[in-house]
Amino acid sequence: MTTPPPTTARSWLREHSELGVCVLLLVLGALVLTDALTMDVDITQRGPVGPKTVPVVVGAGLLVVAVLLAVDVLRGGRGEAEAGEDVDLAEPADRRTVALLTGVFLAFAVLIGPLGFPISGALLFWGSAYALGSRHYDRDPLIAAGLSLVTYFVFDNLLGVPLPGGPLMGVL
Repeated sequence: MTTPPPTTARSWLREHSELGVCVLLLVLGALVLTDALTMDVDITQRGPVGPKTVPVVVGAGLLVVAVLLAVDVLRGGRGEAEAGEDVDLAEPADRRTVALLTGVFLAFAVLIGPLGFPISGALLFWGSAYALGSRHYDRDPLIAAGLSLVTYFVFDNLLGVPLPGGPLMGVL
């Protein structure tokens, strides 16, 4: 008869690794709630439902989900392994695609100020399509530019959400 090996703190944490997601959700929820509750809304408040409502609901929801997930994990609940048809768990992660997409998003964040949304958005859409495997070099930039311009006009003109126009501000 063999005795099971003693449980160490490290092995316990490895078996309950989902608690890391709980901590992340808890921190995000607290951050969102803190930011929402300290928001200055005197000018933008136009009715009973103001700009604080959605962030408070999202922050509270994140806290509730964090607590419920922690309780489930501590009671022995475990996440199921991916069972999708198109996922081969034996294959390694596609780090190149993830790195390209990360680079595209970071470039968008850096370039939106100086270049404005229409240009940086077109680069974002085209770069994302390229990173995800599209190789239509003649068509993709045109679709990206059109999508970026439509998005800019919808947000800026129809929804009233001002986006930076950059050097094209006078042209558009």
